[in-house]
Amino acid sequence: MSKSGVLRLLGLALGLASIGAATAQSAAPATKGAGAPAVAENIGIAVLKGAWVRPDGGYTIVIKSIGPGGKLEAMYFNPNPLPFAKAQASQEGATLRASFELRAGGYGGSTYELTYDPASDRLKGIYYQAVAKQKFDVYFARR
Repeated sequence: MSKSGVLRLLGLALGLASIGAATAQSAAPATKGAGAPAVAENIGIAVLKGAWVRPDGGYTIVIKSIGPGGKLEAMYFNPNPLPFAKAQASQEGATLRASFELRAGGYGGSTYELTYDPASDRLKGIYYQAVAKQKFDVYFARR
């Protein structure tokens, strides 16, 4: 075989290998690594987008978007808007968690640690009121 023929075959083999690797990567199950979550995880986490209201006081969490690593672009309303110091989502198997920390408006590090309940379409969990050092069971319903 000529040198140009060998080069063409080598190029074809490399092209097929890269297609096979891409196919294997997209078919692989989602795993949690040190970097951003796998695409399949983002699909699950996407259910968190939207407005969530806490019926016992009208407090509202609005999740606008979900970025790499589960970072949430979110805002808190009580009733005025307050930014979250931290807003993060994670998925461990079928369990979807959302954590929020407030430092503005006299909240002094208060947190929400919530888990998504698909049966009721609610975020349920614990609100820690840092100033009073008290914990409360809470839930948020989709608005």
